[in-house]
Amino acid sequence: MRKPLYVVAAILVLLSATAGALHLRAQAQSAADDKAAIQALYNEWNDAFMKKDVNTIMSIYAPDVFAFDVVPPREYPTWDAYKMDWQNLFATYPGPVTNSISEVNITVVGTVAYTRCIDDGTFTGKDGSKTHIVVRVTDVLRKSNGKWRIVQEHVSVPVDLSTGKADLLSMP
Repeated sequence: MRKPLYVVAAILVLLSATAGALHLRAQAQSAADDKAAIQALYNEWNDAFMKKDVNTIMSIYAPDVFAFDVVPPREYPTWDAYKMDWQNLFATYPGPVTNSISEVNITVVGTVAYTRCIDDGTFTGKDGSKTHIVVRVTDVLRKSNGKWRIVQEHVSVPVDLSTGKADLLSMP
């Protein structure tokens, strides 16, 4: 009687291990899919940025987005306020802009993700002068109805505390 119990127990252990491995593989694939979707979102954002397409830029942010940007005011507590920030940026620099995103790090935890990256941009002013700035960006994203959107953004530059001046071309 013991031998059949051992066989049944062994089969149950094998089935449990297989189901667990399949579950872990599915979770890993889901996280990889989410990371790819978020990377695609950043690519879409960068393309829209270089086209100065504020509507597409803002489609990447959730309606309840909160942002800290490098320019005053200190915070942009609503989607409309942040949209105006983008409109003002492109009005201040009406010429061509370029931007590259590097050092992208994406962490997904269920329906929430956080990212960090470096944006390196050049803006052209009304008089044709160029402004080059490198910023650090940290985002929190939420997945809702199958879509990832930025719900919180923090854009910053390092500051030299001895001079009080921003380091607009920060390097590691």
